[in-house]
Amino acid sequence: MTDLATSPEAPSAAEQPPLVELRNIRVAFGGVHAVEDVSIDLHAGEVVAVVGGNGAGKSTLMHTLSGAHPADSGEIRINGQPVTIHNPREARQHGIEVIYQRLALADNIDAAGNMFLGRELRTRFGSLDDSAMAAATAKVMRRLNPRFTNLKTPVGWLSGGQRQSVAIARAVHFEAKILIMDEPTAALGPSETAQVRDLITQLKAEGIGIFLISHDIHDVFDVADRISVMLMGRLVDTVNKSDVTKDEVLAMIIAGKKPGEVTRADIEQLHS
Repeated sequence: MTDLATSPEAPSAAEQPPLVELRNIRVAFGGVHAVEDVSIDLHAGEVVAVVGGNGAGKSTLMHTLSGAHPADSGEIRINGQPVTIHNPREARQHGIEVIYQRLALADNIDAAGNMFLGRELRTRFGSLDDSAMAAATAKVMRRLNPRFTNLKTPVGWLSGGQRQSVAIARAVHFEAKILIMDEPTAALGPSETAQVRDLITQLKAEGIGIFLISHDIHDVFDVADRISVMLMGRLVDTVNKSDVTKDEVLAMIIAGKKPGEVTRADIEQLHS
C-alpha cells in the first residue's frame, strides 16, 4: 500500500511551467523590426489577449507560434521544453491550432466535411467513412455547443457564430491544447458574439490555453484573464485584467504608457 504521508504530491498549477513561453522573440522584414524582443507566456485554462493597433506586431508574434513565419531569434517553450516550429504542421504536432478571422471553411460542405477537411477518416476499403465523421462531429458539437443542430447544412448557410463553432470544433477534435483566435467576433452581432464568448469560456474550463488577438476592448474584458499590449513591435506590458481599467489599457495601446504612468490628462485625451 502506498504511504500517503511520503508519496510525492502533484505539482500545483502555480508550480507547473506555462503551457507556452515566447521568450525574446524578434522578427524582421528587411529593415523593419515587426517584433522586437517580446516575451509572453500562457497557462492552461487561461486567455491572454494580445492587443494593439494596426502594425503593432501582434499578428506577426502569433505567426511565430503557429509556424506561419518563424522568428529570427528568440525561443519558444511548450510545457517548459524548448521547441522549434518551422511550419503549421509542426505547430499542430505541439497541439497548436489557429482559428483565423476568415475561418478557412469550405462553404459548400457541411460541418463534418469541414471538421475533417484534409484529415478525412476512411473505411478499411479506402472509401470516405462519412458515418464515423458525422458521429465524431456530433459528439464534439454536443460537448461545445449543444444548441448546434445544423450538422447537415453547408456551412456557407450558417450564422457567423455557428461557423465559429465549426472552426473551434475542428481544433478541439484534433486535440488542440493551445488556440490562437484571430478577431473571433469580428462582424458578428450581439447574440453571435455572446455565443462565441460562451465557447471560449467552455474551452477555458477544459484546460485549453487561448491567445486572443482582438481590437475589441469589450471582448478583451469579457473573456481575457491577462492582457498583453504591443506597440510598434514591442511589448508595452502584460497586466492582469482585474488590475486595470479599460481606459488604462487604451492608454497602453495608444500612448504606450503602463497603468502606473497614465495621468488624468491622458485619460481625458482618450475621450476628447
